[in-house]
Amino acid sequence: MFPWRQTIDPYHILVSEFMLQQTQVQRVLIKYPPFLEAFPTFESLARSGLKEVLACWQGLGYNRRALALKSTAEVVVQAYAGELPRDPRELTGLPGIGPSTAGAVLAFAFQIPTAF
Repeated sequence: MFPWRQTIDPYHILVSEFMLQQTQVQRVLIKYPPFLEAFPTFESLARSGLKEVLACWQGLGYNRRALALKSTAEVVVQAYAGELPRDPRELTGLPGIGPSTAGAVLAFAFQIPTAF
């Protein structure tokens, strides 16, 4: 079972969706728990150093996804008081979030029926 389907935490689901972009599920299963342990919230990721984030991301490839995830966390903390928006247009306006990632977050975190 996938741990990101055992939660409705928007941050946890968003992290999994970023990791699953162009990465095999088996690799994400290994990297997902330690990443969440190191950065359990939007706030912790936003405050972290880039070097620390990239070190934890190592092995997932495509580091631009880690940079975008960190940037998204910073925006969520600054502009949305740490709460991920539920509006599809606002979600897709965040770094690294396209229609598919936004749809997954809306469906799995917020239980909003969405085609993606």
